Amino acid sequence: MPRTIIATDKAPAAIGPYSQAVRSGNTVYFSGQIPLDPSSGALVEGDISTQARRVFDNLKAVAEAAGGSLAQVVRVGIYLTDLANFAAVNAVMSEYFQQPYPARSTIEVSGLPKGAQVEVDVIMVLD
Repeated sequence: MPRTIIATDKAPAAIGPYSQAVRSGNTVYFSGQIPLDPSSGALVEGDISTQARRVFDNLKAVAEAAGGSLAQVVRVGIYLTDLANFAAVNAVMSEYFQQPYPARSTIEVSGLPKGAQVEVDVIMVLD
């Protein structure tokens, strides 16, 4: 099955040898997004809620570039450097997703690129 690379300048460029997302059939696999400003490439300043909003805004931009929306996301993977931020990230996620919610995992990690506090990847299935 052919793969289509998804890219948009409305989300940060990849900081390594990977694509923002790859579509195979009707499924789009997103690379993890950290809270980078798409225009400057700099990590956004602020608390975990500010960082999480930037991450979900970046994911939304990639979803739109793929011809979809966050409403079509079937799985979310969240990586936090501190699980004490779990409730705050849940609150932000609820601003971007409605019921029925996608499947999700949340994992505490020892570190993330560029000192980010949160990274999120998703899988989206297009209608």
